[in-house]
Amino acid sequence: MSGDYIMKMYEYEAKRVFADHDIEIPAGKIASSPQEVRDKAEEIGFPVTLKSQVLTGGRGKAGGIKFAEDVEEAHELARELLGAEIRGFEVETLLVEEKLEIKEEYYLGLTVDREGKKPVLMLSSEGGVDIEEVAASSPEKIIRTHLEPGESFEHYRARELAEELELPGALLTKLGLFIRRLSLLYRQVDAHTAEINPLALTPEGFVAADAKLVIDEDALFRQKGFEKDEEDLPYVELDGEVGCIVNGAGLAMSTMDTLMELGGEPANFLDIGGGASAEVMARALARVSEHPDVKSIFINILGGITRCDEVARGILQSIGEIDIPVVVRLRGTNEEEGTELLRENDIEVETDMKNAAEQALAAAEE
Repeated sequence: MSGDYIMKMYEYEAKRVFADHDIEIPAGKIASSPQEVRDKAEEIGFPVTLKSQVLTGGRGKAGGIKFAEDVEEAHELARELLGAEIRGFEVETLLVEEKLEIKEEYYLGLTVDREGKKPVLMLSSEGGVDIEEVAASSPEKIIRTHLEPGESFEHYRARELAEELELPGALLTKLGLFIRRLSLLYRQVDAHTAEINPLALTPEGFVAADAKLVIDEDALFRQKGFEKDEEDLPYVELDGEVGCIVNGAGLAMSTMDTLMELGGEPANFLDIGGGASAEVMARALARVSEHPDVKSIFINILGGITRCDEVARGILQSIGEIDIPVVVRLRGTNEEEGTELLRENDIEVETDMKNAAEQALAAAEE
């Protein structure tokens, strides 16, 4: 799997997929206004959990998960959460769920083991904690097994894995079934990561209290139910004056580092991703130009799946509508075609990232 081009799902979206694969989830509904939260909470029954829907981890620690005992509290907490910022992401939607009676918390997840070059399934009694923290402090508490490509992860193997947690017999069978179903989901939806943290043990059995699902974008052509919403660009607003539009999170971080090393400050993080169309590029340019503090925009594209000529067409679609200097650096697939398109329209193109960053900073200072 690529790993570089992935589509993250919101928790509520992931849980819908989990439910479609017979994985138990809490009763829950989506709401985007305080009144809607009140209505949904009453339908579900109190107490309820209000969970901010943002594409980042650590929501609980950041105050993005609250518990309400009645209608008034649900309404007040919804007003507090909606519009708030959680780790750079604005909360626009809440997942209103039944509050589970949790006896124990476990971790269950599958992801790509890059060193082993195959999927790895992980199970731990340390649920509710970032798996990275467990790996650093208590690696012996993570049970691991690899999934062989093309082979089904049979129920007996899932049960053997569950036995290492030393659970009573009845729970072993239930946990083994949970592991088996998640492994099937992982393969069937071409997932990069499928994670339940915590996997809650309640009086009724195991429930996916949380859900994380990341799909490999390279497989979306055969996953027709998971078309990427190109309106939902990964965007984080920062405090600088140079707007940044980049393809790939790694290049985006490198771009911001370069600006800071040269004495400047990025105004945002925006990743148009792999294979971005002209329309995506146009929307990205329009969005960055709306930042009130932006004095120049640095477009830094290293074309692999992304075609430089498509990027150029997107720039030309929007650049006439903004009154901010734009510096463009293009390298990679269809670089010559993209460069020619821009230069025909009096837009200069750089090939060196540092030179382009210096020009963007100079333009912001003028």
